[in-house]
Amino acid sequence: MSEITNFRGEAKGVSDRDESDASVARLITRVGERVRRARERKGISRRILSEQSGVSPRYLAQLESGAGNISIGLLQRVAIALDHRIEWLTGEEDPWSSEALRVGDLYRRSNAETQRLVQELLSPEPEANLRAGRICLVGLRGAGKSTLGALAGQALDLPFVELNSEIESQSGMPVDEVMALYGQEGYRKLEAQAISRITATHDSLILAAAGGVVAEPETYNSLLTGFHTIWIKASAEDHMARVRAQGDERPMAGNPEAMEQLRSILTSREALYGKALAQLDTSGQEVEVTLADLVNLIRDREFLG
Repeated sequence: MSEITNFRGEAKGVSDRDESDASVARLITRVGERVRRARERKGISRRILSEQSGVSPRYLAQLESGAGNISIGLLQRVAIALDHRIEWLTGEEDPWSSEALRVGDLYRRSNAETQRLVQELLSPEPEANLRAGRICLVGLRGAGKSTLGALAGQALDLPFVELNSEIESQSGMPVDEVMALYGQEGYRKLEAQAISRITATHDSLILAAAGGVVAEPETYNSLLTGFHTIWIKASAEDHMARVRAQGDERPMAGNPEAMEQLRSILTSREALYGKALAQLDTSGQEVEVTLADLVNLIRDREFLG
């Protein structure tokens, strides 16, 4: 039994090491059993699987017996050689008996219209009802989320909330300290908790999310489900100029490749930000113009009901 502190600095007892070890042991056993069964279904020997995957027979023997500690890279090779997806070997549900996995596979292979119909059939209530009057602005830092969100809240008589401010209120410390003490994982946990709390306590508001919220799939999906999301876009040059105008020179300090890195981040996150229900490009626009565009977008799309 060890003792750690929670995000409020309060001591609490935990005994998660044993459970963590047990969970790892179950995973290794499960993977081994599934590799063996998949190999037997294909009717190939361990030697043939070794040749096809490039994983040594000794490794495969250890893996199938539940005594292996195979790396993700080697497991991916085994999965490819067995014509499996790697998650079929690691997930708790057995792909050969799970109806949920079978339906999921059919869903992935269907066209967009079929997927939309399935979503409508499976949704407990219309998505618009789930989102109520909650609006979330997503996008990279410097796009204008905070400025536009606060002004749009005033124009539409809605409360405006900064997600990071909510995290700071809950944790009792600045976000920088949260990151320093608990790391990215700790911050992401608080972020998810803050979104759940906001969703439960607000039917109507404008929320400005941090740029990296899209990095955690489950958290981002909860935003997409519970909020009318709007991607506030801007060019890399505008992002950088606005951050520096706020007095933050860190992006450029001693880093001549900062602009190229920023473009790379924008490109890598484009598909994720693109999942938002709507987009608003603020590049080269005055605040008054983009504010009017944002308010009109919210009204035209009937995000407030």
